Amino acid sequence: MTRHGPQLALPDSILACLFDLDGVLTQTAVVHAAAWKQMFDEYLLARAARTGKPFVAFDATADYNQFVDGRPRAEGTRAFLASRGVDLPDGQQDDTPGTETIHGLSNRKNLLVLARIRERGVQTYPGSVRFVRATKRAGLRRAVVSSSKNTRDVLEAAGITDLFEVRIDGIVAERHQLAGKPAPDTYLAAAQALGVLPERAAVFEDALAGVEAGHAGGFGLVVGVDRVGQATELRHHGADLVVPDLASLLGQK
Repeated sequence: MTRHGPQLALPDSILACLFDLDGVLTQTAVVHAAAWKQMFDEYLLARAARTGKPFVAFDATADYNQFVDGRPRAEGTRAFLASRGVDLPDGQQDDTPGTETIHGLSNRKNLLVLARIRERGVQTYPGSVRFVRATKRAGLRRAVVSSSKNTRDVLEAAGITDLFEVRIDGIVAERHQLAGKPAPDTYLAAAQALGVLPERAAVFEDALAGVEAGHAGGFGLVVGVDRVGQATELRHHGADLVVPDLASLLGQK
């Protein structure tokens, strides 16, 4: 690696940085995990009472990382339920939250996470924000890429909207029919919007599905951010480099 200036260590070939939101820039991954757990546990408890089968709770670490993290909301719901042998109809996107459909349960999760964000606000990872500011000073292009339809609200609540030139989120993905992570479509769309080739862009991800998307897209560098002790899994899914925080990529402060 060489340096894009005195504070930033990246290969000289990199012209743009594409950042995941939850877990990379903001401390909202734990908020999402808690909301997923509440929604799934409510549903699984009710289902167990109805069917007489044992209740097995949603694991906010293992299940979240394997089936939900980084994926579009409905796809996360579908993937986890499939792991439990539960097959529900998709329903409609405006299904009442809690309805026994993929969209109904997904909408319940969204209500829960929005309530938690309103109550607790949004905290950033300071080291990651310092790194993004350093990329801006170095003249690198910057985009945020998230499956969340709440990305704009989260960026505004965190006070970091101005750091990014492009936002590819769940709303944009739905509008343009972009496949969600682990498909590379959203990251490829961000690179295209910034006017750079994938091989000249770096992807920064904490989710296994997101790292897999960066690898599948042929990006010049895929950085896995290990917040939960899954460095080996991040490398296995395609991370070229794993760091505990993006501050690790900064030189002198």
